[in-house]
Amino acid sequence: MASGRWWDGVRPYVEPAPLASLALGISSAFPLTMINATLASRLAEAGIEKKSVTAFALVILAYNLKWLWAWIVEGVKIPVLHRLGQRVSWLLVVAALVCVAAIGLGLADPRVSLAQTAMAAIALGIAGATFDIVIDAYRIELLEPRQLGVGAGMGQYGWRIGSALVASLSLVIATRAGWSVAYMVSCAFALPAVVTALVMGEPARHNEITATRPTEGIVRAVVGPFAEFFRRQGALIILAFILVHKIGDTLANLTFRLLFNDLGFTKDEIALYDVGVGFWALLIGVFVGGVLYARLGMKRSVLISLVLMAVSNLSFAGLAGLGHSNWGMAGAIGFENFSSGIGGVTVVAYFSALTDLRFTAAQYALISAAASVVGRILSGTTAGALVEEFGYVDFYLLTTAVAVPGIALFWWMARSGLVDRSIGSAGTDGEGDAHRGSPVSS
Repeated sequence: MASGRWWDGVRPYVEPAPLASLALGISSAFPLTMINATLASRLAEAGIEKKSVTAFALVILAYNLKWLWAWIVEGVKIPVLHRLGQRVSWLLVVAALVCVAAIGLGLADPRVSLAQTAMAAIALGIAGATFDIVIDAYRIELLEPRQLGVGAGMGQYGWRIGSALVASLSLVIATRAGWSVAYMVSCAFALPAVVTALVMGEPARHNEITATRPTEGIVRAVVGPFAEFFRRQGALIILAFILVHKIGDTLANLTFRLLFNDLGFTKDEIALYDVGVGFWALLIGVFVGGVLYARLGMKRSVLISLVLMAVSNLSFAGLAGLGHSNWGMAGAIGFENFSSGIGGVTVVAYFSALTDLRFTAAQYALISAAASVVGRILSGTTAGALVEEFGYVDFYLLTTAVAVPGIALFWWMARSGLVDRSIGSAGTDGEGDAHRGSPVSS
């Protein structure tokens, strides 16, 4: 009996769809990491001032604006390749575009032309955001409703594994062979998603938009996702939570590499702690997130994760106060990854369950883009200036404080029943009223 119970707990993690989520997460992390963490280190090394470094966060606004063109992925068929399926064909094409854009950014030199580097980063941002659109839709449609929590956790595992490996490997290669080579080698991280698409094929739950004329299908792809979402009860409140819940976390994340550089940590030290302590803390966090999601349900597990993610910013205030401390860096990175691991299971599972299977790509693009748009704008326009004005300690205290409204709003949504009523058909069997009897909102 004990052996059976043990296997029942492990089985969901070794099923094909959650394993596919792991591989998709690895590839999804690659372009964003090359823009966010790796480019920040590269610019700092080139002697670019902090205000310009943090302004590069505006480059990844493409991830927040991707809902503007998600309808293309939803409604436009790629000639010839469409025989492989709508999701598979788009994934293969966009993976190739991401690699081309990454190589272009690697060849740009910020010391020669900051403008050229910015244009190359924008190209990678747009390609990476489109990659995210396809990957997120493919992941959600591969998973059954009962697998959303496990799939979110495995996707988080993959994203963090990919992010840590891309960030650390690029630093190691850049130290020995230069940044151009580092960006070229990073393209290998697009392969897990490509292989997954070829092996798994088109998702069974994908509901392709049907129309008698191509223009009719495009109109449905553009209008349908918004019309369906905003017809839901409390849609504006749900959108408000999505917008504000991650402000503090997003605002703080961009400055971590600046903090490490100012405290005198070497590339090898950053790589060691990101991959070593951060990686294992993430594994533990994702596991704990899965347990919380299964034992406490969606509402309580999401609320706990929101609190932990806010408090994790305090650990970096502590590191800033300590100065160059290996133990302090290990603790800060460890707690941040632990908290993010929990949130990656609970919050992503909730956001995935919000989508309607008729418009998975477009709706999840809207949700995921909205989730960090406010924080990205603030980080790109004020983070560097705030650090220079107040110092790192007070800056991280501020990022903790601005996370409180999101926590309070979700608490109210849970108490009022709005969380349960907000679930879309991706969180059910895809039939009937998606807002009743959802297995993910118990």
